[in-house]
Amino acid sequence: MRIGELAERTGVATRLIRYYEQQGLLTADRLPNGYRTYSETHVERIERIAGLVQAGVPTRLVKVLLEAEAACALEQPTCSAEVAALLAEELVGLEKRITCLTRSRDTIRQFLAQVSSGSGAPSSA
Repeated sequence: MRIGELAERTGVATRLIRYYEQQGLLTADRLPNGYRTYSETHVERIERIAGLVQAGVPTRLVKVLLEAEAACALEQPTCSAEVAALLAEELVGLEKRITCLTRSRDTIRQFLAQVSSGSGAPSSA
């Protein structure tokens, strides 16, 4: 598939897909005419990258995380002390964001449950 279809399928803008490629997060296959071409594997990878970026993970760490996932899948989870320190630091931030998001989710669920039961209908201002 071409980059436009990949963008449509993943909900990620073509310029971001090109940016991910520039950052080394994605490698497109090339047709003889130089056009980028993508497969289902690329769809999954873009969705994973976009999810990490939306979760607040900087692209420099997205690359490290994807490489770590690949190494773990091959049962070769080794990395330098520097990379381990970066990942440990990122883990702290992720845990804080997860806690905040979990609290927001629980509040929304509670509010919607109250509204749907009729005990807490929102007032119109």
